[in-house]
Amino acid sequence: MSVVRSERRPLGELNRVLVIDDESDIRELIDLTLSRMGLAATCAGSLAEARAALSAERFQLCLTDMRLPDGEGLDIVRYINEHHPQIPVAVITAFGSADNAVAALKAGAFDYLAKPVGLDQLRTLVKSALRLPDADNRAEDSSGLIGDSVAMQQVRAMIDKLARSQAPVYISGESGSGKELAARLVHQRCARAANAFVPVNCGAIPENLMESEFFGYRRGAFTGADSEREGFFQAASGGTLFLDEVADLPLAMQVKLLRAIQEKRVRKVGSVTEDPVDVRIICATHRNLRECVDNGAFRQDLYYRLNVIELRMPPLRERVEDIEPLVAAVLARLFGDTPPRLSAAAIKALQQYAFPGNVRELENILERATALCSGDVIEAEDLHLEPEEMGGVESAGRGSETLDDYLNRIERQAILEALQKTDGNRTAAARLLGVTFRSMRYRLERLGIE
Repeated sequence: MSVVRSERRPLGELNRVLVIDDESDIRELIDLTLSRMGLAATCAGSLAEARAALSAERFQLCLTDMRLPDGEGLDIVRYINEHHPQIPVAVITAFGSADNAVAALKAGAFDYLAKPVGLDQLRTLVKSALRLPDADNRAEDSSGLIGDSVAMQQVRAMIDKLARSQAPVYISGESGSGKELAARLVHQRCARAANAFVPVNCGAIPENLMESEFFGYRRGAFTGADSEREGFFQAASGGTLFLDEVADLPLAMQVKLLRAIQEKRVRKVGSVTEDPVDVRIICATHRNLRECVDNGAFRQDLYYRLNVIELRMPPLRERVEDIEPLVAAVLARLFGDTPPRLSAAAIKALQQYAFPGNVRELENILERATALCSGDVIEAEDLHLEPEEMGGVESAGRGSETLDDYLNRIERQAILEALQKTDGNRTAAARLLGVTFRSMRYRLERLGIE
């Protein structure tokens, strides 16, 4: 088999795109579109031709069909992620094949296009992919993600991965654990950083206004609509739409949101046509979204569209070692170069506190303590911690947690502590915990610990 190389222009220093499709007319259409964008294309009709091209040339992007004569598009996604991880891969799926698109994103694809390929969407995708920051040159600003615990190291590593994808992200975690901060960092470090980050609190919008707020409306669409207005999707064009407390969306709105995500098109209230939109969806909630699906409060199909990749923000009680640097950072923000200090007893009291409100509660406690303390040293009594919340995880009780969640939390903390003591060595950590390596690996997968 021979690789078909475009001869329309010299390659020179142009960005090169590998196009993989067994249909020659689609290859030619994409090649022509890329040429008009000033890009060089190498076309392949099979996995074998694609691998040969990858070994012979250097590419900045790969576009691949899902169905190929000698395999699946997912095969080349996995191959490139393993052997050429610097190359973003976008897949072309059959119209309405949502399952294939989700599978590709989970396998590591940058984004997807649905057939018939829309040239505007193709151009937008290519531009986004070629703007991806280089892993070596990307800014290391993780402002707000303070702490060197194993849990926070995993969060930073996951944010790095998410920054090289357009996949929808579901951020889980308790209130005050930093879900919006994580979403902003994903946006700031991805190809969409130059465009808008639009946060939306889904629980704060009246149900009768949701459709017009999300999708906009035409003039005269309803009483009071005296001018045309853009919605959240249009405001986030080219950027990121962050849906906080997404579990609070009513079922009727969930249906409309699902269509907008799948088709990448929205219809303004009062309009008869749909407009294309280019947004990345990141959502979050403090509730257990899986339980909401089981209870019938959240659509299962929307859940799988939003939860392509999950980022779990650990509660503060699972990273007690981060409390001291967090305290220093909060006090420095409040007081600049001359912050008060905490006594050893005050630090110990904080480390033994259960923190139901997580980092947000820590900030409130410190602001209150600095206002009430009489000197330059904050003592334990200045913190005014509730006695029933003292004593760390073991004595904090289950609170409103289910038994499974409580046991998973205790097990997760024990594993993370063992991994930290063994510098991330899983075999040594398993030995320390008194379990087999196979059991350890199963528990890591079940609890989502990377």
